[in-house]
Amino acid sequence: MTALARAIARPTPVAGFGARSPLHGLERRSIGLVDVAAQSVAAVAPAAAATTVVLLVSGVAPDATVAAIIAAAVLSLGVARTMSQFARRFAAAGALYTYTARGLGARAGLAAGAAIVVGYGAIAMFALLGCAYYLSYLLGGLWPALDRGTTVTVALVAEAVAVAAVLVAGIRLSARVALVVEAVSVALIVALLGVLLVFIGPVDVVAAVTPGRVDPVALAAGAVVALTAFVGFESAATLGVESVAPLRNVPRAITGTVVLSGAVYVLAALTQVSGFHALGLDLADSASPVNDLAGAFGWGPWGVVADVGIAASFLACAIGSLTALTRVLFAMSRDGVLPARLGRTHARWRTPVAATAAALPVIGGVPVLMSIGGIDPREGMQITLAVGATGYIVAYVLVCVAAPVFLRRIGEFTLWPAVTAVVSALALAAALIAFLTVGSDRAGLLSVAGVTLVATVVVVLVGRRRRPLALGAYDEPVAAQVLGGISPPERGSGD
Repeated sequence: MTALARAIARPTPVAGFGARSPLHGLERRSIGLVDVAAQSVAAVAPAAAATTVVLLVSGVAPDATVAAIIAAAVLSLGVARTMSQFARRFAAAGALYTYTARGLGARAGLAAGAAIVVGYGAIAMFALLGCAYYLSYLLGGLWPALDRGTTVTVALVAEAVAVAAVLVAGIRLSARVALVVEAVSVALIVALLGVLLVFIGPVDVVAAVTPGRVDPVALAAGAVVALTAFVGFESAATLGVESVAPLRNVPRAITGTVVLSGAVYVLAALTQVSGFHALGLDLADSASPVNDLAGAFGWGPWGVVADVGIAASFLACAIGSLTALTRVLFAMSRDGVLPARLGRTHARWRTPVAATAAALPVIGGVPVLMSIGGIDPREGMQITLAVGATGYIVAYVLVCVAAPVFLRRIGEFTLWPAVTAVVSALALAAALIAFLTVGSDRAGLLSVAGVTLVATVVVVLVGRRRRPLALGAYDEPVAAQVLGGISPPERGSGD
């Protein structure tokens, strides 16, 4: 018997490993890079955002729509690179909450957790409303007699049921559904945008990107609105426990999602800005820009097909956002911040079913109540998008501040990651302030900031009362994975 064979047959005992991970219950190491990337792409929903967010940016920065989107893409890439400093070193279900806690401690971690819960929840509501809006838009064209308000309400209920079924049935199913839906949607949108560019004629890209003198405050506000098209790119990190080779695949998924989404958004912005300019119309006045352009250039039926893709993309976004939300709630429960029952998982499908059951009535119920109360879906989308963006950006700022501290603490501090993190944090903070102070509905936007602040304070106080110190649990190797691994007898067995 060779030395290697003897070592395998009779390994040297290695103590100190647990019988199960602190995040046990999830289906560990079960999905590959494509599925992990699908989570981030679904949460971003580039097919839906390419039309809706470009429209919103044009309302805030009409003379710098393309420039604002490019600025948001560059900023998002800097934030993605900063988050990757954590994702390359450990796998966690809490993502930004866990990262911030590891860098800045419990209080900042809880603040980031509260902010990202608000972000994921509000964007999930935004996605459900967006899907219902486009479905009602399509059905209204086919059957004009349909009551639009009733159609939206029924669609919202059906969407919530469909999302619940997909989320509970397992991460592989939800990731594959999101991947297929978003891939088809993006392909439809990109193909239609390419055709429209041909019909629009030569596009002066330089003039579209640098239109001349631009109000820097409007550009900053436009950039933060455009940033809402990218939020969710980090949600692949919430699948760190369930990912194969998470220290490699999660950073790739995060960065790749920003690059892919940025390319789609710039194409969409160039097409829409150039198309409406050629028609002599105001982009901000359009209800469905891509559909309007398709009709104006004789491609009306393809505009309808694109709307189907946009509705499907919104549904994928709801699935992705809720998937990330339930993982964060699960992680906060395992840390003792939230009730222990939220950390329970399904025995067969290994999904955080308790967190899903707690979150879905709120996420699905609020849009339904909005619809019943007579709030127009577009108005509801603007409200939930503003709430979600505020939550996301607060969490992004905190994790960017946490990164240099974390790297210094573990003895791996280097200059460029620190510079990227600090510049990203300052740019995000400045852009958010500009957005909240110069927005068209200043009182509403300030109330958004107030809601996020109140949620943060409440969770911080609850967390301090329940467990003030040890936060930020992440996945760890277990005894069964280590040759000769021995776990403490009191920990139990199995994962």
